[in-house]
Amino acid sequence: MNAAKKSSILRKAKRVVVKVGSSLVTNEGRGLDEAAIGEWCRQMAQLVRQECEVIMVSSGAIAEGMKRLGWTQRPHAINELQAAAAVGQMGLAQMYETKLRENGLGSAQVLLTHADLADRERYLNARSTLLTLIGLGVVPVINENDTVVNDEIKFGDNDTLGALVANLVEADALIILTDQPGLFSADPRKDPAAQLIEQGRAGDPALEAMAGGAGSSIGRGGMITKILAAKRAAGSGASTVVAWGREPDVLIRLKNGESIGTLLVAPTQKTRARKQWIADHLQMRGAVWVDAGAAAKVREEGKSLLPIGMFQVDGEFSRGDVIAVRDKQGVEIARGLANYASAEARLMCRKPSSEIEALLGYVAEPEMLHRDNMVLTR
Repeated sequence: MNAAKKSSILRKAKRVVVKVGSSLVTNEGRGLDEAAIGEWCRQMAQLVRQECEVIMVSSGAIAEGMKRLGWTQRPHAINELQAAAAVGQMGLAQMYETKLRENGLGSAQVLLTHADLADRERYLNARSTLLTLIGLGVVPVINENDTVVNDEIKFGDNDTLGALVANLVEADALIILTDQPGLFSADPRKDPAAQLIEQGRAGDPALEAMAGGAGSSIGRGGMITKILAAKRAAGSGASTVVAWGREPDVLIRLKNGESIGTLLVAPTQKTRARKQWIADHLQMRGAVWVDAGAAAKVREEGKSLLPIGMFQVDGEFSRGDVIAVRDKQGVEIARGLANYASAEARLMCRKPSSEIEALLGYVAEPEMLHRDNMVLTR
């Protein structure tokens, strides 16, 4: 990849996920770093003014809770970690709210667990909420819900969470801000010959082979978690940058195309990656049959599927399941994630979207399948 094309990846990004680690947020565990958080919020505000949508994934709740509780060592017991998170989350949310508000932006706290994204209905709910927030010009500040998770459902580190959020909202890029200038061929704190990896391919097995373990006593992430996070983000077509969080104007300079830190390029384009995921990796649970008009809009105009164009529902499925769209001859023309369960879909057949609330008592989405969650198969 030439330098011009390399610099264009973030310059062209319209939606980015920014992940900041515990060591940076809490100044190596000494408490929330107000100045640093203020700087990131100022830079995010400038990105928003440049019409770039921003979602923040911030570590630091447990570390801040430890500081407030007077603990010098990270506990191992899950109940103590949950208690520290509950205490620290208060200060973390307040700090981002204050600093984003100072820069003219609203904020929203969103706490997620792995179960939220593994469950298809909750996945769609989380996606809809985040897209609504950024559409309103609000910056979601996301953290793992450490107050309720256990070992079975923990993400394990917020690098992974950042990648999952990038997948969830179809971000163009994931920016991981860390306490190192980027990824190195070895641990630079132990090996003076370690070299900065300026660019690589997300998912390259050679990167995983050279990665070391966790490097900080405050956080849980390390080189390997960032490499694996980049691999996961690439699954939906997002490239990843790993850079030093205290680099002056790091977010602004990255968005302007400057080469900073390590760039791990996604080998698959965003749209193609998401469509492939829907088409190939999810089991279909049912189908809706549509009239000729709806079929034409979906197939020829790339429109979402509205309930008014449906006349039959096959199978039993839940919100978030993958279903097929069939034309009047029964030929599958598309498949995608259902916004409503089968029982609800049957009630909605031949009804305009304006009547959904009267029929069901609520409205999840005006569409049965949104075009962003649908892939043409014929």
